[in-house]
Amino acid sequence: MNAIISASELASDLAGPNPPVVLDIRWQLTLATADGAAPFDGRAAYEAGHIPGAVFVDLDAELAGKAGDAGRHPLPDPEVFGAAMRAAGVSEDRDVVVYDGGAGWAAARAWWLLGWTGHPSVRVLDGGLAAWSGPLSTEVPSPAAGSFVPVPGARSLLDADGAAALARTGLLLDARAGERYRGEVEPIDPVGGHIPGAVSAPTTENVTESGEFRAAAELADRFKSLGATGTSEVGVYCGSGVSAAHQVLALAVAGIPAALYVGSWSEWSRDGNRPVAVGPDPQ
Repeated sequence: MNAIISASELASDLAGPNPPVVLDIRWQLTLATADGAAPFDGRAAYEAGHIPGAVFVDLDAELAGKAGDAGRHPLPDPEVFGAAMRAAGVSEDRDVVVYDGGAGWAAARAWWLLGWTGHPSVRVLDGGLAAWSGPLSTEVPSPAAGSFVPVPGARSLLDADGAAALARTGLLLDARAGERYRGEVEPIDPVGGHIPGAVSAPTTENVTESGEFRAAAELADRFKSLGATGTSEVGVYCGSGVSAAHQVLALAVAGIPAALYVGSWSEWSRDGNRPVAVGPDPQ
């Protein structure tokens, strides 16, 4: 099954006899500002208007564990995640479509987690809510409880040591902005730079100006130019395992399997004993 779905395809599926469960994962990374501006409120955005029937899922509370030594968005407790998915109406035998405000990062995190825990049919709305031309609703649904029980392990997962090894033996892609990879700026984590051997591959280059994924062949060419030859393992990390999930999704669209380092730079950089590379070159 294709990992993404167009807005027109979703509208058709919702009007059909077996509509998918739709999850709204609107979320934005919020940095501290001098003027004390309020952080983005995904639930408020959802309540102001969402795809009819969609259920809101909180990324920080339900798609991640508590921030700490394992990073800013470590894996959630399977029981917490499973309960949230069942409350949203998710079952193993029903398709799921996830979307966010348009960047696709948060939706991809939900896509990756559901796939990693064994759900067989999850797709991301290509272009997010911005691509949806149908009506919006302010009605908060009360779905019947689903039956999904997470069984982790269906997708490849890296820890810090595994990421370091893959950077030496395969291809480890850094999905953050280039200036963070090079160590020129670091607005969030303790130190700037990248895992030695990792290749810079900003997630933003996987999509068009309108926010939709580039064609599969174009993505395949991009990843081939970065070193994904089909003969070596591929892994991805970012700041905290959110935008990297979007990169894993783009690789899936291109037909390239890849592992996710969930702890990512927010875990790596907290350990002063781990090496840090700076500059434009992997080493």
